[in-house]
Amino acid sequence: MALDPQVVAWRAARAAAGAAPLYTQTLAEARAADLAAIRAGAGAVEPVAEVRDTHLPGPDGPLPVRIHRPAGDGPLPTLLYFFGGGWTLGSVDTADGICRRLVNLAGCQTVTVGYRLAPEHRFPAAVDDCHRALRWLAGHADEFRADPDRIAVGGDSAGGNLAAAVTLLARADGGPRLAAQLLIYPNTDQRPGRGLADDEDPLLFNRHSVAWYRGHYLTDPADAAHPLASPLLAEDLAGLPPALVITAEHDPLRDEGERYAARLREAGVPTELTRYDGMVHGFFAMPGVFDAGRRAQEQAAAFLRQRLATAPTAGVDGSPAGGTGGSPAGVAGGSGHG
Repeated sequence: MALDPQVVAWRAARAAAGAAPLYTQTLAEARAADLAAIRAGAGAVEPVAEVRDTHLPGPDGPLPVRIHRPAGDGPLPTLLYFFGGGWTLGSVDTADGICRRLVNLAGCQTVTVGYRLAPEHRFPAAVDDCHRALRWLAGHADEFRADPDRIAVGGDSAGGNLAAAVTLLARADGGPRLAAQLLIYPNTDQRPGRGLADDEDPLLFNRHSVAWYRGHYLTDPADAAHPLASPLLAEDLAGLPPALVITAEHDPLRDEGERYAARLREAGVPTELTRYDGMVHGFFAMPGVFDAGRRAQEQAAAFLRQRLATAPTAGVDGSPAGGTGGSPAGVAGGSGHG
C-alpha cells in the first residue's frame, strides 16, 4: 500500500525543512541529527520509578549502561536493549524513550548497553560488547536486581541485528538461557543488493543509508557472510528464544527481517511476525509522530509481558502507564503477518 498519511505529512515537513540525509553528513553531524530526530519523534517523556546510569566491564574498557526500572524491589524481569543507529550512530540516550515506555507497559526493567560504535570500532566490537553485557548481567543478576531466569534481549535496526547475534552466542555458550528476543526491523543480511530495488527516496531511510552504515561497520566486505554480522546466514537457528519480529512495509530491511522470522519458524522457534503497512524504517522510535509506532510499542510490551510473565506498571491514577490504545497485537494499519 501507499505511505501512511502520517508518514506523508512527516516526509513533507522534512522536505520543507531541507533535511539532509544522514549519509551526506559528517559523523558528528549525523550523530547529533539522529539523536535530535529521535527525541523530537518520541513524544512526551514518560516517568519511570528509577533511572540509573552506570558501567559494567567490557572487552575493551567500561561499557556505559542505563537502567530503567518499574516500582518494586525485584528480582525483576529484564530486557537487555541494544539501540539502533547502524552501529555508527546512537547511545543509551537514543533508546531512552523506547525503554521508558516498555518499562511502563511491560512491567520489566530495561538495561541499555552503550556498545562501541563504528567506524572507530568495527565489527565485531559491538557484538562483543553486547555479548559481554549479557554474560555480566546474568552472572551478576543480584547487582541489577534482575531475575536471571527472566532475561530477554531486544533492539531496533542495528540493535535488532545485535540482539539476534547475541542469541546465537548465548546458545553456543550453553547460556544464559533467554526468555525472548525482540527484533524491530532488524538487519539480518549484510550482503549488498538484498533490499527493495526502488528504494531511493532521500527523505527516507533507503538503500544508500544501508550501504553507508555497512561501509562503516564491517572491517572487510567479506564479513557480510559472517553469521554474527548476518544472522540470516547462520546454518541452524534451532533452540533460539521465542521471537517477535516487527517490520515496516516501506523499509529496505523489510524482506530480510521477514526471511529471518520465517527461518526461525522453520527451525521450530515460536515466532510472531508483524508487518506495519504504510510505515517506514524508524517508526517504532517515533510514537509521538506515528500512531503505528505507539501500537508497535504496545505490541512489543504485550509480547514481553507474556514471555516474562509480568504486568504493566500502574500509573498515578491506577491505570497502566502509557495507556493501552487497544489490543497491542491488533495491528490496524499493519498486515498482522504471523
